[in-house]
Amino acid sequence: MNDVLLAIGTRKGLFLGRRGRGAGGWGLTGPHFPMQAVYSVGIDTRTSPPRLLVGADSPHWGPSVFTSDDLGATWDEPARPAVRFPEHTGTSLERVWQLQPAGPEAPGVVYAGTEPGALFRSEDGGRSFSLVDALWEHPQRKHWAAGYGGQAVHTVLPDPRDADAVTVAVSTGGVYRTHDGGRSWAPSNTGVRADFLPGPSPEFGQCVHKVARDTADPDLLYLQNHGGVYRSRDAGASWQPADGGLPADFGFPVLSHPRRGGVAYLFPLSADDSRFPADRRCRLYRTEDAGASWSPLDAGLPEDDHYGAVLRDALCSDGLDPAGIYFGNRNGEVFAGTDDGENWSTVARHLPDVLCVRATAVE
Repeated sequence: MNDVLLAIGTRKGLFLGRRGRGAGGWGLTGPHFPMQAVYSVGIDTRTSPPRLLVGADSPHWGPSVFTSDDLGATWDEPARPAVRFPEHTGTSLERVWQLQPAGPEAPGVVYAGTEPGALFRSEDGGRSFSLVDALWEHPQRKHWAAGYGGQAVHTVLPDPRDADAVTVAVSTGGVYRTHDGGRSWAPSNTGVRADFLPGPSPEFGQCVHKVARDTADPDLLYLQNHGGVYRSRDAGASWQPADGGLPADFGFPVLSHPRRGGVAYLFPLSADDSRFPADRRCRLYRTEDAGASWSPLDAGLPEDDHYGAVLRDALCSDGLDPAGIYFGNRNGEVFAGTDDGENWSTVARHLPDVLCVRATAVE
């Protein structure tokens, strides 16, 4: 029976929770990086113990990437910023939105998605990063707009079958894919709406909020859009609506089950101009048929009117069997469903605004 480590990034620091699998309560430490907004956490399970990577944003010193090889007991920060734009770009880093280790086929490789919208690649486990020039220099990038929270590459999905194949999503630009290790990129938004733009859906410019890859079928992707839930069965070449049974099609996160194919989770909000839980209920929705239908999961969650929205990276799993599913909200609450999300318990209340959560099994 493994322990579970839960990393909770908030607007005022990082909290780390740990508990024995299936027993006892959560012991929480923190805040680490007090008063720094933690928008991104990556957990690199290719090392033992797992390496923790944190994108923290100091209001005084600016953004930085920290690493820990002892599960958060100590932290390392490079003398020079790990993620920085080359001088010739005339751009400075605003925020690190995503820290995503690649698969075992690419040891040491970690991706960082940033604001302004760019992708960086590390080959030393996240200690230093280089700009992926071809995406930054893509002729469509200058037309990307800023989403409500800023312009950001917020999703990075390496293909487990091919180290040269990577899918990214940017708000507001849409989905882009490479098949040659980042030397070239093409938009991949066919079928995804952009209701805030006139005319038919464009080639790019969609406000994609999050994309997840199915655990059993790497060609099956789930997408939460700014209005619309979609799936793709051809690795993102085309998209079809997948919102049957949902109370609303607006939201931010989407999560694939770590072991069961065709199973995914999301947290619907009422609408883009009413960013409260759909029907004012704190409940996740799950599909078990690859997005054909969705059913609510709320056993043990608050039953009264609820107003805590869940952000795009504030929903995660721990990879165990059955899987623990975790989410945090803007009320500072964090919930755990250690039986694939069938039943829920409270991990924490009254934290600062929860921006992201990540979990993993540890010895």
